[in-house]
Formats: sequence, C-alpha cells, structure tokens
Amino acid sequence: MNNKNLKIIGERLKAAREKQKLTQVDVANGTGIAVNYYAMVERGETNLTYDKINKLYKFLKLKNTDIPL
Repeated sequence: MNNKNLKIIGERLKAAREKQKLTQVDVANGTGIAVNYYAMVERGETNLTYDKINKLYKFLKLKNTDIPL
C-alpha cells in the first residue's frame, strides 16, 4: 500500500475515533492491536494487512468499501 493511502486510512481512523470520543488505548484494546502500533497506523507510518484494516474499520463502524487500495 502506498504512503498516500496509509495517510488516508490513518486520518479516517483518527476522525472516527475522535468522533466517538475514544482514545487510542480504547481502539487498541478493542481490536487486540498494540497501542504503539495503532498510533503509528493513525499517523500513516506503518503498512497494514487487509485483515487489520477490516478489524479497525469494523470496531469504529466505518464502511469497508471506503478502504483505499
């Protein structure tokens, strides 16, 4: 996945998290992902598997069809 798409995904995840008044810890715990790793995801600094993207989108109630590939 290219850097542009990683940034887009991170921005969408952060916006959804903040809208729901959740912390990064809440999302990490709810998805079984390490907090530091999740923070890197929001910043677009790490590559993601499609499975992890789906897990995060599902937890934050985002549509999987909005995943830029």
